[in-house]
Amino acid sequence: MLILASKSPRRIDLLKSLGFSFEIIPSQSPEKTAYKRPGFKVRDLAVKKAFDVAKKYPAATVIGADTLVYCKGQVIGKPKDEKDALRILRMLNGAWQSVYTGVCILNLESKKMMYGVDVSKCKARNLPDEELKKMAGKHLDKAGAYAVQDEDDRFIEKIVGSRTNVVGFPVEFFQNLYKEFESK
Repeated sequence: MLILASKSPRRIDLLKSLGFSFEIIPSQSPEKTAYKRPGFKVRDLAVKKAFDVAKKYPAATVIGADTLVYCKGQVIGKPKDEKDALRILRMLNGAWQSVYTGVCILNLESKKMMYGVDVSKCKARNLPDEELKKMAGKHLDKAGAYAVQDEDDRFIEKIVGSRTNVVGFPVEFFQNLYKEFESK
């Protein structure tokens, strides 16, 4: 049995697009880590999420993931509310940022685990404040308060690296990690 330890609609859609059939059992693990560096932070949270679900389903292979945006020396997660979303969008406006996603694949019964981090860089358009205010309430459930996959969201003008990573699940990176996991 394969389990995705996330209820993220984007992760679900992207994993389905690869032809996987899986159960959706979101992790209840708190999104807290002692790490400050973005790569370590997402890796640690992805591992914690996978372990949280795997403890209940030790025979299953569990996929955990975590995504964040890093810009101007700050880790940016999901906005708390519309006001926070506007603050985040103003900070990212016209700037280059990095999107980090940690992925962990774990099976406790077979004592197999693979994990890693994918990073993409993207540049936000420099939009007028009025447009940022309109965007602020749209993506409160997404790191960075924007959604590159939405046709109406024109905030990001350039992506270097995996586009699916910016969406929240690095498909190419996951496929390579999964192949390695399966071959162990």
